[in-house]
Amino acid sequence: MKENNIKPTVVLTIICVVASLLLVFAHELTKENIAQQKELRFTSSVEALFGKTDCRLLDTTFGSDDVEAIAVTSDGRTAIQVCTDGYSKDGINILVGIDENGAVSGIEFVSLGETPGLGSKVRDIPEFRTQFYGADSPQSVPFDAVSGATFSSKGMEKAVVAALSVYTNNKEAILNG
Repeated sequence: MKENNIKPTVVLTIICVVASLLLVFAHELTKENIAQQKELRFTSSVEALFGKTDCRLLDTTFGSDDVEAIAVTSDGRTAIQVCTDGYSKDGINILVGIDENGAVSGIEFVSLGETPGLGSKVRDIPEFRTQFYGADSPQSVPFDAVSGATFSSKGMEKAVVAALSVYTNNKEAILNG
C-alpha cells in the first residue's frame, strides 16, 4: 500500500523538475532578445525626444530606485528614464529630456500601464505634459493634476522630480561621465 502513495509524489517531482528546466532554458534562450528590444525601445524614445543624435548610455543610476537609465548626447542634453507608480505599480515609464541648461525640455513615454481613458490622460493631454517643461530643479516642478487621474498625475510629478533630483545632484558626473 505504501508503494502506491510514493508513486504520485515521484511523478509530480519529475514533472516539476522538467517544467523548471524548460523555464530556465526558455529564459536563457530569450534574455538577449529581450535586452535588445529594451535597448531599441530606449533608443527610439531618445530619438523621439531629441531627434536623431548620438548618445552614450551611462552605466549608473546614481542609487535612485526610480531611474532605469541615463543617456547623454554629444551636445550636453540628457535623457533620464524613470519608472514610477501611478495608479498601477510601475505604471509610468517615461524619458525626461533635460537640455544643456538643466531644464526639462521634453517628456516621452516608453510605456504606460495606467487605466485606459483615465490614467492614460497624462499621456493623451499634451498640456499636462508641457506644464513640466522649463522646470530646472526638483522644487520648481509645477503641478496641476488631470481631473479623474490624480494618482497618475502624482506619478508623473514624482517621475519628473526624480529625474531632476538625479540630474541636479550629479550634473558634473552625468555630463563628464
